[in-house]
Amino acid sequence: MLEILTSDRIAARHGFFTRKGGASSGIFAGLNCGTGSSDQADVVMINRTRAAAALGVPVTALVTVHQVHSATAVAVTVPLDERPMADALVTATPGLMLAVLTADCQPVLFSDAKAGVIGAAHAGWRGAMDGVLEATLDAMETLGARRADIVAVIGPTISQAAYEVGPEFFERFTDNDRATSRFFAQGRGDRMLFDLPAYGLHRLREAGVGHAEWTGHCTFADAERFYSYRRMTHKGEADYGRLISAIRL
Repeated sequence: MLEILTSDRIAARHGFFTRKGGASSGIFAGLNCGTGSSDQADVVMINRTRAAAALGVPVTALVTVHQVHSATAVAVTVPLDERPMADALVTATPGLMLAVLTADCQPVLFSDAKAGVIGAAHAGWRGAMDGVLEATLDAMETLGARRADIVAVIGPTISQAAYEVGPEFFERFTDNDRATSRFFAQGRGDRMLFDLPAYGLHRLREAGVGHAEWTGHCTFADAERFYSYRRMTHKGEADYGRLISAIRL
């Protein structure tokens, strides 16, 4: 049985899927939808097919990109034969299911119900800092959306308590903008704790969206429901699964 987290603020059909209800086994146990993982390709396809069916579309209508931690957003009107290198998608075409894959980074789903425009973004710290969220909004506007009418929801992502970083990471942010120091808390020794979802919400609100929220789920803290790259590294495992977050008109 699939477990799908949703937001009452998004009118379009959508879901932040947990790892429950998938066909993968071993370290990937559950709904691993990452074609870039070392999981069996046919099993990953079964999982992606299940996710698409849950939102009422065939897997052929599932559109993803080759995620590269960029600030690139692409508009799509038909299913893609090849995945472009980008980290966000937008569309105004009914029947297409836009999806991003994450395992600690922020999955962000966007909807302008008035204009009939949706979007999905993969926003890790680098993508968020470089402007992938704003790029998604820009791309939605080219299709007729208005920022004041856009709802943006951040799904399961790593929380501040689990996101320990070094001083060079802190300096990368604060050298560019001293005000970003408020997204860091003191950790052990010279370590800092970074609040990725708070930073994402800040960027969204500063960009002028009508509403922005985080579901409040931490990928690192809940191994039964979520995959986590950082938890994988702490445990010394060879690979990790990818969660799928998707939206469709």
